[in-house]
Amino acid sequence: MLDQTKAPIYDALERFRKLRVVPFDVPGHKRGRGNPELRNFLGERCVGIDVSAMKPLDNLCHPISVIREAEELAAEAFGSHQAFFMVGGTTSSVQAMVLTACKRGDKIILPRNVHRSVQNALVLCGAEAVYVNPDVDRTLGISLGMPLEQVRRAIALHPDAKAILVNNPTYYGICSDLRRIVELAHAHGMLVLADEAHGTHLYFGDDLPVSAMAAGADMASVSMHKSGGSLTQSSFLLTANTVSTGYVRQIINLTQTTSPSYLLMGSLDISRRNLALRGKEVFAKVLNLAQYARGEIAAMDGYRAYGKELINGDSVFDFDLTKLSVNTLGIGLAGIEVYDILRDEYDIQIEFGDLGNILAYLSIGDRLQDLERLVGALAEIRRRYGRPGTGLLAQEYIEPEVVMSLQDAFYAEKEPLPLAATLGRVSSEFVMCYPPGIPILAPGERVTEAVLAYIAYAREKGCSMTGPEDAGILTLNVLK
Repeated sequence: MLDQTKAPIYDALERFRKLRVVPFDVPGHKRGRGNPELRNFLGERCVGIDVSAMKPLDNLCHPISVIREAEELAAEAFGSHQAFFMVGGTTSSVQAMVLTACKRGDKIILPRNVHRSVQNALVLCGAEAVYVNPDVDRTLGISLGMPLEQVRRAIALHPDAKAILVNNPTYYGICSDLRRIVELAHAHGMLVLADEAHGTHLYFGDDLPVSAMAAGADMASVSMHKSGGSLTQSSFLLTANTVSTGYVRQIINLTQTTSPSYLLMGSLDISRRNLALRGKEVFAKVLNLAQYARGEIAAMDGYRAYGKELINGDSVFDFDLTKLSVNTLGIGLAGIEVYDILRDEYDIQIEFGDLGNILAYLSIGDRLQDLERLVGALAEIRRRYGRPGTGLLAQEYIEPEVVMSLQDAFYAEKEPLPLAATLGRVSSEFVMCYPPGIPILAPGERVTEAVLAYIAYAREKGCSMTGPEDAGILTLNVLK
């Protein structure tokens, strides 16, 4: 057992601060002296430890001292063989998982409702996606998990696949039967990769769904900055002893910066310590807050604050009750419309709104009075803006028509066409609402009437659309 009260990177930075070292290295602001406006904005303590790699502070690309010790502490806290500090967000963690498991021409089984970072990794490495189309809750308009029978079928049809990737949980809180998927994959010599961008707290809760490492997965990407309390853009990549630590680090070093932020790494170190010492207590409180708010919202006509009643033993094997997911169609408003009203009229910023749902993301920093304010605002919105829910589109998932690989389509010869003229053509770029960052259309997929209708409706309702080269999404690049 390691001493989880320690924070090696943080302690090293505090020792460094007291040394009063004269800087003739980067960064060029020289502890803030060269940029007083930045110093005043961030504070002297912050810019004073915005430093570069040096012997007393170790090197993230090849850690041998304080970073290595911090990694060992994180691995023990999360129950993994190895933990890597990631400073490019969980996007970099996800991409490192995929690039570790797959090379050009390899196959990887995954649900289509993955974050764009997964598909971006396939563009980079040239692996082929084998999609397991998730079940869909037609009333809520959300994608569910991976049904076991579909996973079995995908394995039978593609026994040469190298890995299976699973969302644990989805943005909305849906969990697949991860333990059974791991058993199936390992029985056929496949790795299991878990995108746990929204599952940090699963490692520190008694009444929460199983974490990837506890379920026997081989790799997991954990967004510490989401529910774990670290600074934005900081993440952990966890691995089991079934993958080579040295090879994973080589993969990470292909794309991760050689000038990592010690502010980010220090925040990961401090946040790991906090969760290791107090995580169970903290997330028990988060769970209670979410349950309180879910009950209050569920009592209002029109809203549906859903939870474990969705569990069916398969495509919804479990539900993460810290996710305050609310369907808004019953009050006649799209989720994105409620999202906008909360921000613009009530100064309440929730995580996202899609065509039928909103998500209030609860974590270690939330307070009861803030949730009471949210509940009150939702009640007022229903009273002021509620209307019959006719003409609202509920469907959140469109089954793709895949024509070619992501990499081949992304790098193929292409031409821009007006969006309406792309019907039947093959896209060479992504289109998505962000958040949640799940592509409506990806490179190599055919543009269908359903896709065009979805894009038009999402734009009309005010979704933030991203992906195409044309920022206005008036044109789309398609294969020639």
